[in-house]
Amino acid sequence: MRAALTASPMLLLHPSRGLIDEKFSLIVQNLSRIQDITLHALIHSDDGDYWEAFGHYVSDATGFVNVANDSSLGGTYDGVEPMGLLWSMRPVPGSRIGLRLRKKEVHTPMVVHISVYRGHMSQGFREQVALASVVTERWYMAPGVRRIDITEGGVTGTLFLPPGPGPFPALLDLWGGGGGLVEYRSALLSSHGFVSLALEYMTPRTSGGSTSHVGNEYFEAAFTVLKQHPQVCGDSIAILGLSFGTSVALGMAVYSTVIQPRCLVCVSGSHVQPVKGSLSDVFGEINKNVRNTRYDEENRVIWRDLLLPIPTDPTKKVDVGQLKCPVLMIVGEDDQNWPATESAEDMKEMMEKAGNSHLLTTLSYPGAGHLIEPPYSPHIRASNFMVAGTKQKLVVLWGGETAPHGHAQEDSWKKILSFLEEHLYRSTDVTSQSNL
Repeated sequence: MRAALTASPMLLLHPSRGLIDEKFSLIVQNLSRIQDITLHALIHSDDGDYWEAFGHYVSDATGFVNVANDSSLGGTYDGVEPMGLLWSMRPVPGSRIGLRLRKKEVHTPMVVHISVYRGHMSQGFREQVALASVVTERWYMAPGVRRIDITEGGVTGTLFLPPGPGPFPALLDLWGGGGGLVEYRSALLSSHGFVSLALEYMTPRTSGGSTSHVGNEYFEAAFTVLKQHPQVCGDSIAILGLSFGTSVALGMAVYSTVIQPRCLVCVSGSHVQPVKGSLSDVFGEINKNVRNTRYDEENRVIWRDLLLPIPTDPTKKVDVGQLKCPVLMIVGEDDQNWPATESAEDMKEMMEKAGNSHLLTTLSYPGAGHLIEPPYSPHIRASNFMVAGTKQKLVVLWGGETAPHGHAQEDSWKKILSFLEEHLYRSTDVTSQSNL
C-alpha cells in the first residue's frame, strides 16, 4: 500500500516587498502537530556584516504557526511580536564589536532571509538545513521617489522628492553629533509624501576644513534651499532633529529670522546650549563638563551628565518660551547619552511660565534609549562612535532595552507621521501618500 504523501513545510510572507516601516504577516504551514520550530531572520548589511534574530515557536494541532498571533517562547524576543524578527536583530556571533545597522544605499532594499528550522535552536543556523525559506525586501525609498544630490548655496545634502508634481510640504532632516550624511530617514519620509532634505553638517566639506565651526547661516541657507524649491510648499516646512540635531532645530526656530518652521520634531535631544554662538561654542560648553563623563562596567561611555544639572542661567539654554510653532518631543527614559527626560521637563516648565505650553507635546517611553529610529530598526544599546573633529573612536552607551525600545520606535514613528500630516498637509492641496 502506497504511503500517503505529506506536504512539505511552507513559509508564507506578505507583502514580500514593502517599506521598512510596513508590517508583514508571516505564517508557517504543513508542520507536524505540536512541533517545535525556530524562525530565523538574517541580513547582510551594507557594511558587510551579518545580523540575525530568531524566535522559538510551537505549531498548533493543525501544524500551523502565525507569527502575528502566536507567542515566541524564547530567542531574541519573547511573546506575541509580529515584527520581532526585525527589531530584535543583533550581530551574529563572532562579529566585530560596536556595530550599528544602518542603510547606506537607500536605492537598494534591505534583503531579509527568513527560514524555519526544526527544534528550538539558538546557534549553528548555517550548519543546519532549513525546512523552508523565504526572502523579503524592505525599502526606505518607495517607487517614484527621487534622490537628488544638493550642492547649492553652500549647502551639502541629499534631497528626496515624492512622486508627482507637488507642491509638497517639506522637512529639514538633522542627525546628531557624529556628523556625516545620513539619508535613510529622509528617504522614508519622502515615501510618505514629504520632501525631505538630509543635511550634511559638521564635516570638513561643509565647514571649510573644520568640523564644528558651522555658522547658523548654513542652516538658514539649507532652509532657504527647501523653501525656494519649485516642488515645495514654502510655508509648510518642518525641522526634524535627532540628538544634537534637536539643539540646532530649537535654536534656529527661536532665534533665526530666516527659519520659520511650521512645526518641530525633536528626538532624544535638549535645549541646553549657549544662546549665542556657533556649533563650536556649543561643543565648547559641553566639553567644560567632560569631567562628568561616566563609564559602565564594560567601559562604554555615558555622556548624559555632560549637560546636567539643567542650567538656570538663561544664556545657557534656548528660550523655548519664545517658540511659536508646535513641537513634538520624543524621549527615551533610559537615554544614557543625552539628558532628554530632564530637558523635556525643563522645557515644559519654561513654556508653562511663558504661556505657550499648548505648543508642546512630549512622548516619553520607559525602557527606550537614545537611538529612537524608524520602526523595526534593531535596538542598538551601544555602538562605535567617532567623535566629530577627531579620530577618536569610542564605544558609546545609548541605553534602552530591546523590547520596549522596539515598541517605542513603532509608536513614536506613527505619531511623528500623524503630527507632520496635521501641521504640514492641511495647508497644501496634496492628499495622496506614496507607498510600495
